[in-house]
Amino acid sequence: MKYALLVGDGMADWPIPELNNRTPLECAQTPNMDRIVAMGTIGMVSTIPSGMQPGSDVANLALLGYDPVRYYSGRAPFEAASMGIKLGDSETAFRCNLVTIDNETMIDYSAGHITTEEAHRIIRELQEHLTSESIRFYPGVSYRHLTICRNFPDGTKCTPPHDITGKPVQSYLPQADGSELLMDLMRRARELLKRSPVNEERRANGKSQVTDIWLWGQGRSLSLPTVKQRYGLKGSVISAVDLVRGLGVLAGLKIRMVDGATGYLGTNYAGKMAAARAALADEDFVYLHVEAPDETGHEGIAEKKIKAIEEFDRHIVGEMLRFQKETGDLRILVAPDHATPLAIKTHSSEPVPYAICGPGIDGGKQKFFSEAAAKHCPPITGPELFERFVK
Repeated sequence: MKYALLVGDGMADWPIPELNNRTPLECAQTPNMDRIVAMGTIGMVSTIPSGMQPGSDVANLALLGYDPVRYYSGRAPFEAASMGIKLGDSETAFRCNLVTIDNETMIDYSAGHITTEEAHRIIRELQEHLTSESIRFYPGVSYRHLTICRNFPDGTKCTPPHDITGKPVQSYLPQADGSELLMDLMRRARELLKRSPVNEERRANGKSQVTDIWLWGQGRSLSLPTVKQRYGLKGSVISAVDLVRGLGVLAGLKIRMVDGATGYLGTNYAGKMAAARAALADEDFVYLHVEAPDETGHEGIAEKKIKAIEEFDRHIVGEMLRFQKETGDLRILVAPDHATPLAIKTHSSEPVPYAICGPGIDGGKQKFFSEAAAKHCPPITGPELFERFVK
C-alpha cells in the first residue's frame, strides 16, 4: 500500500455574503476532490487542540500524526530544521518576516511577496550590520527568514504579522521578558532598511518597501519520533515553505526540493507532482503541501482563494488520482491544515473537512468536498486521522 497526503493549506473558510453565503470551497470547481469523496469517505478533523494558536505549525504537526500538546515548542524550530540549523541548548529561534509597515500600521506581512533573491540581499545587510555574539540571521524563502538569539528568556509574547494586517502594530509588539532586546533589534533594522539598495530598486519599480523585520514564532530545539519508527513507513515531504520541510526533517522524511515552488498561485505544480511520483516509486508515503490557498486567504481576496483551490484540485489532486489509477495500490487523503477565513484574513481553529479514497476505503453517500458536506461528521483529531489513513 502507498499513501499520499495532500494538504491545501488554509483551504477551509466561512460562508461569505458576497458569495451567496457559500465558502470558497463551495464556489470553486473541484471535480477531483469531489471524486475522492464519492469514491471514499468524508469527515471532519480538528487539527488545533483547545487553547493552542491556530497556526500552520500546530496544524501540520497534527496532520502528520503528532499530538501538538506533547510535541510543539514553537514554529521557528521547524524552519531551523529545514535550513539545517542545529539549535544549541541556549538558543531560541525566531521567525523573521520582512514586512511593510506604514504609519505604524501593518500593511503587508510579506512585503509584497518579495522575491527570494531580493530578500537574501536584505538578509545579508542585516547579517553584516546587526549580527553579534548573541544574534544571527539566516535567509529563507521570499519573506520568511530566521533570527537565532542566544540566552534569550522564555515567556516573551509575540504576534504573527499575518494576524494583524491593516491594524496598528503598537498593541502587538513584543511583550514581557526579552521584549526590549527584540524591540531594539527591530528599531535598528528599520533604520538600516531605509537605506537599503533593494528598497531603492523596489521604489523605482513601483513596488512596496521592506520597512521592517517582524520577529515571532519563537521556540527552542525539539525532536520527534520518526514516521518510520512509529508506523514503519518510509516517505517524503514536498513543500515550498521551510516550516513544512522542517517538520519533514524532524519526522525523518526525505525532503524533495522543487525548482519554481513559490508557495503562491502558479507554483510549479508539475514539478511537485513529478517529485511525488518519484517518491511513491521508491517509498511508502508522501506529504505534499500547497501554500497558495492560505496566502490568498491572508490577502482576503475571494477570487484569488477560489483560484488557488481550483489550481490545487486540478494540478495536484487530479494528477494524484490519475497516478492512483495507474498503480491501483494508492490511498489518498486530502485536507486543509486549518481554515483561513477571508473575513478575518488569518487562521481560525474550528475543525476542517477531509476526504480519503483508495484500497480499503468504502464509498459513501456524499458527492462534494466542502465544509457543509462534512459538518454532520463528529470531528476526530489529526493524530487519529493519520492512524486511520495509514492503517
